[in-house]
Amino acid sequence: MTTAHRPTLEAVAARAGVSRATVSRVVNGSTTVAEPIREAVNRAVAELGYVPNLAARSLVTQRTDSIALVMPEAATRVFSDDQVFPGIIRGVSQELEAADKQLVLMLAGSPAGHHRVERYTTGRHVDGVLFASLHGADPLPGTLARLGIPVVCSGRPLGDVPVPYVDVDHVGGVTAAVRHLIDSGRRRIATIAGPQDMVAGIERLTGYRTAVAAAGLPELVAVGDFTRESGGAAMQRLLAEHPDLDGVFAASDLMAHAAMRTLREAGRRVPEDVAVVGFDDIETAAYTEPPLTTVRQPIVELGRRMTRQLLRLAAGETIEQAIMLPTELIVRESA
Repeated sequence: MTTAHRPTLEAVAARAGVSRATVSRVVNGSTTVAEPIREAVNRAVAELGYVPNLAARSLVTQRTDSIALVMPEAATRVFSDDQVFPGIIRGVSQELEAADKQLVLMLAGSPAGHHRVERYTTGRHVDGVLFASLHGADPLPGTLARLGIPVVCSGRPLGDVPVPYVDVDHVGGVTAAVRHLIDSGRRRIATIAGPQDMVAGIERLTGYRTAVAAAGLPELVAVGDFTRESGGAAMQRLLAEHPDLDGVFAASDLMAHAAMRTLREAGRRVPEDVAVVGFDDIETAAYTEPPLTTVRQPIVELGRRMTRQLLRLAAGETIEQAIMLPTELIVRESA
């Protein structure tokens, strides 16, 4: 159908026998129209094939029915074999689809990308913004919140940013993982920590340090960035510095996978010589050789919960400042 022949509000009003203003109220979701009139308008809309002009409707309702999911990461990272990001996207998409909202995925892995996201979101092109994978004390969530734009983060924002968030129990999950290694008789337990400009990386290292300190064991630490490549490099450093290590907690499954490969290449058996535990429980964790013991985080549920919180906030409801989801140790053959 061409624009010239597209049914108008006036045509719908004439077919339904009501005013143009009444049709506008019905198609924009007003609850003040009597049910018989609403049915007549909806019947006319269906008969004529009327499609609302979304741009015009947003001017009336001050809503775009769109939610932005901002990930300050490069596309190569978001769409890699790290299944955490797709899990978040899946959870967000499920909730938005159920609410009849549109997802706008925005990647901001560079300064230019970050500025583009800031311009778009402050321009009120979306009704709210979800943030995942924040690095450092990113000022954008706080800036948007001060402008009155609903914001919810995945993970506690670093710095003094009073923005609601949904997170998982990193410290508790890692503490349980390291205690598992200790209970199996390991005494030289190293960690491949995550990036220390992210709450997940910081808190997973805190969990490790809490557990080894409680057992009176030394800290053996190398830092990666959650990627497979960084896990292999960190494992090489740990073997060079601490050749007698007998356990490894890696702060992501990808780093754990790479650590096991590096250990095999160095002639170390897993778990006989070195036990390995990861974090995330991505799908491939059950299919490594040996299958990986890991800490499961409910990543799809994380995306769903943060989206529910944002939709409530956008509707003017009061929401909790922080929601913490539990983790679970999944014991397999690597430890």
